[in-house]
Amino acid sequence: MFRIGIACVLLLAAAGGAMAETPAERGGYLVNTIMACGSCHTPRDADGKTIAEIAFSGGLTFTTPAFIATAPNITPDIETGIGSWSDAEIKRALVEGVRPDHGRLGGIPLAAIMPANFYKALLADDLDAIVAYLRTIKPIRNEVPDPVYKTPVRRDSYPDAEAGFDQAMLADPVRRGAYLVSIGHCMECHSAWSRGVSDFNTGLGRGGRAFPAREGSPAGSPASIAANITSDPGAGIGAWTDAEIRRAITHGIARDGRALKQPMAYASYAGLSEADLADIIVYLRTVPPLQ
Repeated sequence: MFRIGIACVLLLAAAGGAMAETPAERGGYLVNTIMACGSCHTPRDADGKTIAEIAFSGGLTFTTPAFIATAPNITPDIETGIGSWSDAEIKRALVEGVRPDHGRLGGIPLAAIMPANFYKALLADDLDAIVAYLRTIKPIRNEVPDPVYKTPVRRDSYPDAEAGFDQAMLADPVRRGAYLVSIGHCMECHSAWSRGVSDFNTGLGRGGRAFPAREGSPAGSPASIAANITSDPGAGIGAWTDAEIRRAITHGIARDGRALKQPMAYASYAGLSEADLADIIVYLRTVPPLQ
């Protein structure tokens, strides 16, 4: 009896040590790793590094032929952030790219740089978790410039996000990897791009999209070109080992040792779990080869 009692105590202690992840913890993981929200929404210093003390208070300015927009303050500040937004309004902004009708800029859509067309894939529980996490962020007063739209805001439909996911699908590593790649909006940069339109149907993963040096980068920094991440063994990553792909995602180092460039959010992806990285790689192996 004594031995049984000791065994029960040990089992209970083990169960208590493996506490379930809270919604806010899940949301923090998503926001700070695969979704890499801070890459755009956090200010940067003169060396181009994000400033953790004022995280998510408004970040990069994007100047394109279609718009000029600064990533907004997404802290819970009432006046300059999203503190007055309801949970439903935050979710709608994430998956539809639409601001609430009230408050500053009420009813004005978010700029097309906000990947709502990919975030549409988010599962309901993950949306709830993201909102829970955003509520925990330190509110910071920081008003960013209003967006200037030169053409109507448009987003290209992403097939996997449009088709949607459910929890049952995520039991399959390939579909779970596809889900992570969707909410990570990886193919936003890594798919064929022409005249402001993404080709997700015949150019998925082909790469080639050019990005100027990011705001805050050292003067004279060259542009970066999104790589081909299809399974093609020559033009893509089909011949890369899992370890080489993992290193490229999390440390920005190519198979040949070259340092890869931003806007790839290597620092954020370094926090991905081994299970998530493994499923992302499994999915990437299924992307049809393109040259």
